[in-house]
Amino acid sequence: MILPEPAKHLLFHGIIILLFALIAGFPYAKSILKKEAANIVFAWRVAHSALTMGSMLLLLVAVILSLININITLMWGISLLFIISGYAFLVALYLSPISGHRGLLFKGNYLAKLVYLANALGAATSFVGTVVLLYAVWKIL
Repeated sequence: MILPEPAKHLLFHGIIILLFALIAGFPYAKSILKKEAANIVFAWRVAHSALTMGSMLLLLVAVILSLININITLMWGISLLFIISGYAFLVALYLSPISGHRGLLFKGNYLAKLVYLANALGAATSFVGTVVLLYAVWKIL
């Protein structure tokens, strides 16, 4: 199977995010062993598992883009949206246990606000990416 260029980028960035997901397992284990606060252990567990799932999403979208025949511009748009989402969530999920903030509200210190903004960017770009992917698949029906 020959991968289109946007799918290659999704594959590459998905693997980078998977690497960071696996690395998050180390501070997760350390936080358990050191008996850190439950919210910190939980935050590292979420980072470890959510980044793994997010990376799998990028890999899956790479496969989908390789199987459907759509405009290259549309393909690039889908790829960029999911890549931006992946890295935004990576930033949010790594900063959350470090800052002690979940990023659900835009308040607190600058790190708390950065976690919120990264979560918001990740959620918005993944939502738009999913809608655009749905449109692309609908077009080939």
